[in-house]
Amino acid sequence: MQEPLLGAEGPDYDTFPEKSSPSPGERTRVGAPQNKRVFLATFAAVLGNFSFGYALVYTSPVIPALEHSLDPDLSLTKTQASWFGSVFTLGAAAGGLSAMVLNDLLGRKLSIMFSAVPSAAGYALMAGAHGFWMLLLGRTLTGFAGGLTAACIPVYVSEIATPGVRGALGATPQLMAVFGSLSLYALGLLLPWRWLAVAGEGPVLVMILLLSFMPNSPRFLLSRGRDAEALRALAWLRGADTDIRWEFEQIRDNVRRQSTRMSWAEARNPHMYRPILIALLMRFLQQLMGITPVLVYLQPIFESTAVLLPPKDDAAIVGAVRLFSVLIAALTMDLAGRKVLLFISGYAMGWGPITWLLMSEILPLQARGVASGLCVLVSWLTAFALTKSFLLVVNAFGLHVPFFFFAAICLASLVFTGCCVPETKGRSLEQIESFFRTGRRSFLH
Repeated sequence: MQEPLLGAEGPDYDTFPEKSSPSPGERTRVGAPQNKRVFLATFAAVLGNFSFGYALVYTSPVIPALEHSLDPDLSLTKTQASWFGSVFTLGAAAGGLSAMVLNDLLGRKLSIMFSAVPSAAGYALMAGAHGFWMLLLGRTLTGFAGGLTAACIPVYVSEIATPGVRGALGATPQLMAVFGSLSLYALGLLLPWRWLAVAGEGPVLVMILLLSFMPNSPRFLLSRGRDAEALRALAWLRGADTDIRWEFEQIRDNVRRQSTRMSWAEARNPHMYRPILIALLMRFLQQLMGITPVLVYLQPIFESTAVLLPPKDDAAIVGAVRLFSVLIAALTMDLAGRKVLLFISGYAMGWGPITWLLMSEILPLQARGVASGLCVLVSWLTAFALTKSFLLVVNAFGLHVPFFFFAAICLASLVFTGCCVPETKGRSLEQIESFFRTGRRSFLH
């Protein structure tokens, strides 16, 4: 049986000694999702993930169309196609790098809203493209927006959610990204490639409109000394009839303990570097499984195989299966636990949604903004290397070679999960951080 996270004192960490813990009944009232506003705030934020998923797979139907284009300025060679597919990941890496600053400078919500600027500009460039450079620039800008939202949205969602629903809500970024990809595949059956870019503007505008009425993360507000605003934000998220005093005090105590930026000396402390290292390795392995090049080149991959259905239909079917799988993960994550799903499920039910959620859960508050951006940077640099080389490897050695490599990485990921990945189901962010700070190895098993 696992020991409780709170209420135990370690040699270097005394868990909230001045505050008495609430009774079980009080904890239930605090943690229960009594207010639907937290779901509205989550929906507003994850529209950025919808746009990210849509933009990521934009090349799947567009590359075949442009390879057969009669316009010499837009007709793509194999090398140009590989750049058109992979440059998105370079933009995403730059977005992750910028999130290391913006996440803590502007806050989670404003950083998400800022991503709408490059996203809208990128779609406009691709919709009106008259040359290859416009396609590349538009693709880079939408990638930048995607990398920024990938770092900011999971942190925002995890910081506004209660422990009882954080697993379900934490899966919504991946759920919406998959839904965005499916929408692109479906629209690709009906619309020409320029209108696909125009359609991508819609979710961006809706996201900006809704987020304008949503509160910032109470944890971020407290870290900036805006206590009264943080209290109002938490009250709005939890509802007027919910007693938020204990939760607010718990969050404020934890923020006060980490009121300064992480120094290099603190970074060498195991309770700091261990969760950051786990998060980095999860993001690295997730990309090495090959999901990004497969999605980016999904329709060309089907064109090179002997499948019975048209490649466009096959791509849409894959998108539907991914959406169904992530939906199951969202519904079962808080029941089965994160680690179990990583072991027994495929990418869409396990390593897709859960690694993003775990990243936002285990990163220490003091370094959460910078570390989440670093995770996204590592993730998308890895994705670029794979996406840029994928078509070259396939043309030189055949389609089976990269897929054998992806299978070997999946086996290595199982070992990593068993040895290093913690179970965070049902625990508050403060409890998770407390456990890393105590240095108990039992938490990692």
